[in-house]
Amino acid sequence: MKKILVVEPVVFIYTLAYSVNTPLAQQYLYRRLWEQITNSTFIDDDNISHCEVNQSDPTYLKQKEIQENASLLATKMGLSEAIPSILVAFVLVANGERLGRKISLFLPLVGSLIYNMFYSIMSSYSLPLVLLFPLSFLYGLFGSMATFLGGAFSYTVDLCETQKQRTIRIAVVDLIFGLSSGLGGLASGYILKGIGFTWTFAALSFLQMVNILYVSFCLGDTIQAPEFQPQSLKEGLKETFSGVYILFKSSPSKKRLSIILLLCTFMTYLFTMFGGTSLYTLYELNSPLCWDAIYIGYGSAVSTFFSLTGFVGLVLVARYLRDIYIVYSGILSYLIGIIMAAFATTTLLMLLVRVPSMLLFVPIPVLRSMLSKVVLPQEQGAIFACVACLEVLTGISAIVVFNTLYAKTVACCLMFTSWREEDLVQLVNEEDSLEENADS
Repeated sequence: MKKILVVEPVVFIYTLAYSVNTPLAQQYLYRRLWEQITNSTFIDDDNISHCEVNQSDPTYLKQKEIQENASLLATKMGLSEAIPSILVAFVLVANGERLGRKISLFLPLVGSLIYNMFYSIMSSYSLPLVLLFPLSFLYGLFGSMATFLGGAFSYTVDLCETQKQRTIRIAVVDLIFGLSSGLGGLASGYILKGIGFTWTFAALSFLQMVNILYVSFCLGDTIQAPEFQPQSLKEGLKETFSGVYILFKSSPSKKRLSIILLLCTFMTYLFTMFGGTSLYTLYELNSPLCWDAIYIGYGSAVSTFFSLTGFVGLVLVARYLRDIYIVYSGILSYLIGIIMAAFATTTLLMLLVRVPSMLLFVPIPVLRSMLSKVVLPQEQGAIFACVACLEVLTGISAIVVFNTLYAKTVACCLMFTSWREEDLVQLVNEEDSLEENADS
């Protein structure tokens, strides 16, 4: 059977499953914590809001506690996943020229299959939440998202002949990433309402099984890997790190400086962008927005639509503007959107946040393309391995910093509002007692 060199379907299915899993996993954790902390069943009705907006109600205080616990739990799970995935991503992607690109795609698919199957079993039997920590660690051992994206972009660059083609092809892969993320986010709410957590995670497992079959039997490799030669662990690690070492050691100073500056820019932007947007779901679930799964899906769909608009704009201006100016436009777009989100207290305003953020994801593919342009073809694996590892480090750092800051901010606001409410309640009670004494 003749193999084909089309990796885009793999990216679409993997990202679709990932984008459905992410908000559902957050909502599943939120509901389990709700049941544990409040000792009551989570209310899930289209006509009834489980979100209490009256700050003097004890339920409102419980909501804040659940928010804080969910945020900290997500942070710990992220750390459990990131620690092993950093090493796996570096080893697999950096050795792409020697091992082939498909292994960087195949292993994360297997990890995602196990991850979704376990969530399906967990939601069916209400297993203890502590089991999610070894699950996250196992998912990281299979490479997770960082290894998959590193392999996918390296695979894509191998098929490009010109620098302009690299920019467009990388942007296409990022567009597919954005579209499938939006579709998954939009569909997640309806799927959850229709079939519940257990069967939703089971369906995601089926999607990843289809992906595994496609990669195994239909997808060709862009690299003809040499025959495997047994070697010691020390030799293997030395060969793995030598490519990255040579990339920085043997490169001219101007090239080395360009790579370092681009990597720093990539990390800085990804840190703020990923950290800020990762809090959207938790913020939207509680007051003052009180969104349910359907509205969270609407928000993802709106983001997808404007991401598509941003991609079209990128294609139109790519031939007229330098890459750096396109990066500036995306950074400005994100700044305006995140400032609006900070003050969004209504559903309409939170949806409109996505309008100025339409160029939110544009800097990422452009920076990737700029990095691939400054290195040689045989150095693509090394540079994308660096990008993959930095994505993991930046992503988990963003999760830790922003989730911790969010949890502590919620706690401080809770203490402040609770103090004021207690004073008001005390004054009201004193006034009522005075009136009763006067009447008697």
